Amino acid sequence: MQESRLFKIIYHLLDKGQATAPELAEKFEVSVRTIYRDIDALSEAGIPVYTETGRNGGIRLMNHFVLERAIFSEEEKQEILAALQSLEAVKGMHGISTLNKLAGLLDAGTENWLEADFSRWGNCPNDNEKFETLKTAVIRRKCMRITYAGSGGSIGERTVQPLKLSYKSRAWYLKAFCTDKQDYRLFKLSRILKWKMLDDTFAPRKFPEEEEPEQVIYSAVKLCFPKEMAYRVYDEFDPSEVKETEKGDLLVTTRIPEGTWIISFLLSFGEKAEVVEPVSLKRVLAEQAKAIYEKNSYERTQ
Repeated sequence: MQESRLFKIIYHLLDKGQATAPELAEKFEVSVRTIYRDIDALSEAGIPVYTETGRNGGIRLMNHFVLERAIFSEEEKQEILAALQSLEAVKGMHGISTLNKLAGLLDAGTENWLEADFSRWGNCPNDNEKFETLKTAVIRRKCMRITYAGSGGSIGERTVQPLKLSYKSRAWYLKAFCTDKQDYRLFKLSRILKWKMLDDTFAPRKFPEEEEPEQVIYSAVKLCFPKEMAYRVYDEFDPSEVKETEKGDLLVTTRIPEGTWIISFLLSFGEKAEVVEPVSLKRVLAEQAKAIYEKNSYERTQ
């Protein structure tokens, strides 16, 4: 308890500049005599704390005081600063002054190595506003009314209790409890078309641990891409799944969940994607490509 109070006294003096013994005694709910004993203990520990008498006197720290290096290792100090810097990078957090103060307090410099922008490429000014509103709702436990584009093609309104913002597979998601469905749901931020924070609050909930749905069935596939598609291939697949052929092409061997989404995914590569195995997937992809051609062929419009 005393060690905790000693640190709190140091932080208070760093923040306020000075304080009287009665002020500290009232703040930490101890006697004035105990405060003076604490000051003596700090002085004996090498902390440059001193008292001044007179009308404007009080307890102070010497100018340019920083925490003793022995309290934190260099690695620990950099971890603390990096954690705070990553939080400061979140738009809307006014933590830069805190970061600078802590860097000075720890006598450790820090480079601005992290920048976060939650908007998509292009002119999407509402993305950051959406993220900031959802973040605030999570922290304050405020209900949200959202308009969401579901994977089945439906667009509807939902009232949700936002629990956590999660980043996975190059996309942001909102983990929430949907009051309309009375169940936990995962909402992709890019599909939240409208959003409004409500006055209603909710009790803390814990989003259930993610488990692989039992109904998901994976299939082994082999795909081949020309080498100029490397930038996209390594965006989508783990390097351990990619092997370069003698011709320089990229052969991908992976497992994917079955479903119609895989056709849309492969079509996003245009003519650059070749299905090696299985033949059934190769056939379905060719039929889909043919249907797209027939629907969009120039001759059809003549």
